[in-house]
Amino acid sequence: MKFEPETVKGFQDFLSPESVKRKQVKKIIENFFELYGFIPIETPIVEYDELMMPDSIDSNEDEAVSDRFRLQDRAGRNLGLRYEFTFQLQRIFKQNPNLKLPFKRYQIGPVFRDEPISSNRFRQFVQCDADIIGSSSVDSDVECLSLISDITTALGIEAEIEINNRKLLASIIESVQIPNPSKVIKEIDKFEKIGEDEVKANLRKFTTPNQIVTLLKLLEKPFSFFLENAFDGAEELKKTIDQAKLYKIKLKFNPYLARGLGYYTGNIFEVKVQGSKNTIAAGGRYDNSVGKFLNREIPAVGISFGLERITQLAKLSVPKPVKALIISIDEPEDSISLTKKLRKSNIPCVLTFGQVSKQLEYANSQEIPYVIFIGSEEISSKKFKLKDMLSGEEKLLNGKQLISKLSK
Repeated sequence: MKFEPETVKGFQDFLSPESVKRKQVKKIIENFFELYGFIPIETPIVEYDELMMPDSIDSNEDEAVSDRFRLQDRAGRNLGLRYEFTFQLQRIFKQNPNLKLPFKRYQIGPVFRDEPISSNRFRQFVQCDADIIGSSSVDSDVECLSLISDITTALGIEAEIEINNRKLLASIIESVQIPNPSKVIKEIDKFEKIGEDEVKANLRKFTTPNQIVTLLKLLEKPFSFFLENAFDGAEELKKTIDQAKLYKIKLKFNPYLARGLGYYTGNIFEVKVQGSKNTIAAGGRYDNSVGKFLNREIPAVGISFGLERITQLAKLSVPKPVKALIISIDEPEDSISLTKKLRKSNIPCVLTFGQVSKQLEYANSQEIPYVIFIGSEEISSKKFKLKDMLSGEEKLLNGKQLISKLSK
């Protein structure tokens, strides 16, 4: 049977213009990461499976962990593809225990999950993470929120930030005396996705109807109620909200927000498209994770989002990757000389030597905005013919004028 090459299900190619837009969005994200003082790091795609395994049976219910790709090398070692970046910090700090704190790192790269696919869900995607390790202050939480706020604004995405606190959520559940708080939290997190009736039905597996009613009534209370009644985590959340105001960031309290990952310990947040339930970024505080192999607590907070989703939403004017096509009409030396000058001036260009009509056709097919002709006539006059492919206008320009025009 003849093999027909095709993309593996759950994986995808990115060609121009989408690939160009992705690069531009990534560049903007990296710029903000570095403006905020985050340092880039790189980690392996492959890790020991034991590093990726959950600490408890409850953690195993986290889809990101259970959907990890698993494999073996020739020696029979159990390995896997990274499903995120955060767990790798545990290994990094074990191997580099003297890292200066706070450690502000960012990472952008592919992660893999062996999960069901859909039109917007793939098995490989590029994740963008920024984390502050070693600071327990809510100042660091707000720094992460300010960072994502600046990024979404720069990308033309109207977003709103929802926030909650895992200590507060646990305290609310504890006040109702419901057992299995971790399972209850997981069901509460589904509130906006599946609705109140289904959440109630799911909660009946863990508690009584009266306790469910009491819990849901509590969750309807305004934030001021939890603050006035000294619920654990409420004061921490208030400090975060107040600090965010200094950055001109408005945070929306959402008591149903729980986040699926088991390692969150304090503030948790989600960034959503304004007026929508679609989450584009998420994160929070995870103080019990990074120091796992050092047997000590290392405070940590971070924000994470996928490049694919944020690129899809970004409202950007994407520049053409190639600014000019140079057509050499039997003048290779001068054509190569001009090409080198343009590239030295950071003007992306393509040099061709073929038939003029075919090269013009190529320029149109690639949406190259300008064509430069170099023949004996141009060489003798020391001026180059520049054709605007959109308007059809032609101009004779010297070298300096040409570079000035194409640099705009």
